[in-house]
Amino acid sequence: MDKKVSFSQVLSIGLMLFAMFLGAGNVIFAPMLGQQAGTNTWLAMGGFLITGVGLVLLAIIALTRGGGTVEKLAGRVHPRFATFFSMLLFLTLGPIYVIPRTTSVVYEIGLNPLIQNVANERLYLLVFSVLFILLTILLTWDTKKLVDNLGKIITPIFSILLAVLIIKSFITPMGKIGAPGEEYIDGVFLKGFTQGYYTMDVLAAFIFGGIFIKSISSLGKSEKEVSKLFIKAGIITIIGLIALQVSMAWMGASSVDAIGLKENGGEVLAESAIALFGNYGIYIIGTIIFLTGITTNVACLAAVSEYFERIVPSVSYKKWIIAFAIIGTIITNFGLNTVLTLASPILLLLYPLAIALIALIFTNNMFKGYQSVYVSTVAGVGMVALLDALKEAHILTNAINNTFGFIPFFEHGVGWISTGLVGFLIGLIVAKTKNESSVIVDIPGQVTDKVS
Repeated sequence: MDKKVSFSQVLSIGLMLFAMFLGAGNVIFAPMLGQQAGTNTWLAMGGFLITGVGLVLLAIIALTRGGGTVEKLAGRVHPRFATFFSMLLFLTLGPIYVIPRTTSVVYEIGLNPLIQNVANERLYLLVFSVLFILLTILLTWDTKKLVDNLGKIITPIFSILLAVLIIKSFITPMGKIGAPGEEYIDGVFLKGFTQGYYTMDVLAAFIFGGIFIKSISSLGKSEKEVSKLFIKAGIITIIGLIALQVSMAWMGASSVDAIGLKENGGEVLAESAIALFGNYGIYIIGTIIFLTGITTNVACLAAVSEYFERIVPSVSYKKWIIAFAIIGTIITNFGLNTVLTLASPILLLLYPLAIALIALIFTNNMFKGYQSVYVSTVAGVGMVALLDALKEAHILTNAINNTFGFIPFFEHGVGWISTGLVGFLIGLIVAKTKNESSVIVDIPGQVTDKVS
């Protein structure tokens, strides 16, 4: 029989999950939303919390049901789709977006406030990014001991400093919440829903979910107990992330009177810290972002390098580290605003596909796991997600809006929900017509497909 798991064990796993998702980039989007949404912040945060927080737990559970890896989950659609989705996912979580974003955020918050109005600011960014990513390479070279040691130090320091910053913002607010900006007057909830994409936590869950599953399984529990324990720990994680994101949104919403409207969340956090604590605020927020930023970079660089070593074994893990670190450094030096702009179309494509895979694996047994349903649903979602990505990249924007504007909620960036549902129904009809074999998922626990 399984021994009863103590609350301390559940809490420990929950905090581990919380720390893993709490990267430097994770805390810059809610403050920016707060600034822009003003009095509509809480309605926008309702949508933001669904995609930025709530789906995280569902993504990891979906991973356990889908085979334990993102390749196996996406492979339910087609092996070629699995390869495309996995490669784009890992590249986005590595050199294309997360590494440049994290490095830029650390610079923007930790160093830039100290050197504003100084000549050759771009040179400072170049030097900082090279040194920061060299440190990332060093820690990624042999992650086991170094990351474990860092993790024991980072979580308590980060938590204490962040709590101090948040509590201060509630005790002595920087100002009143103002009127919403133009983008947050109509369709506020759906706007927040799409803004939650940028945390990338759901996509990260696909990458790091296996680590959590293994750590829980190592306790010697049965599959049923692992599932229950994971859900309990996940609830702790979700509560922590909700509290954090709501607090960050409040900070941004109440900051406009003190610091004005800013171009990105990094600037909002940095200048809010200064407004709350004076010059000491720079060091408080700088320390927070540096500690979380370096671990985020290490985790992502290690994950993408290990993945590409697996699919291209002729190139070693360490060579992939160097290659992706160089690419990440180059992209970093375009600046945070450019990094966020360049990555936005990719996220608008990946996130809907990820949400579709989560929904499909949870409803798998209802439609008997027919492959036609997976294919047709993902095709319906992917078509509109690709159109949204093209619009975000300012490619054929007017033509796309004029041609596809009839799709429900298309103007709010979530038209893929409608076409995904249509695709689901078409796939179900095709599967029934072809008399496809069913593929049933055993729940709870790891997947054991039953084909009939």
